[in-house]
Amino acid sequence: MADLKLVGICGSLRKASWNRKLLGAARDAFGPADFAEGNLRLPLFDEDLEAQGVPPEVTDLKTLIAEADAVVIACPEYNKAPPGVLKNALDWLSRGGAPWKDKPVAIVSAAGGRAGGERTQFALRLMMVAFRPYLLQGPEVMLASPAKAFDDSGVLQDERAAKLLAELMQGLRTAAEGRAR
Repeated sequence: MADLKLVGICGSLRKASWNRKLLGAARDAFGPADFAEGNLRLPLFDEDLEAQGVPPEVTDLKTLIAEADAVVIACPEYNKAPPGVLKNALDWLSRGGAPWKDKPVAIVSAAGGRAGGERTQFALRLMMVAFRPYLLQGPEVMLASPAKAFDDSGVLQDERAAKLLAELMQGLRTAAEGRAR
């Protein structure tokens, strides 16, 4: 099915981050789909701000996820946990509606440490429980030493990681196709 909608969320705001490159590789491994990346440049969650009206960029992100057939999250590890921008987005997305419910979601990570983001994935999986997505359990894609894993043009060269990523994204695609019927 080429008309699937895949949303990518990158927990790093940096344009040339390893996780943004990994997100691109995940998109390619998923296969033909309409792809959009969610914007995490949101105001800090604040109930006083929410009382004045949900910011439009929050509504846009919630709609993007709700309309997606599948979501892939590429998450760096900052101080043994997911970055604050991703936690902030989840806080906003928890307010009203259920855009994640039963949504096929895959998590991947690239981190400079030897574990490749193992702790961030564990923490993010815990954070996602309340949203009740269909969270793929594996294979786990945790890219350690990402500077060595990509070539100069940003293409994933690590064969083992590419194989695991292909398997994970095929599983995500299969889940999305089953849900889209």
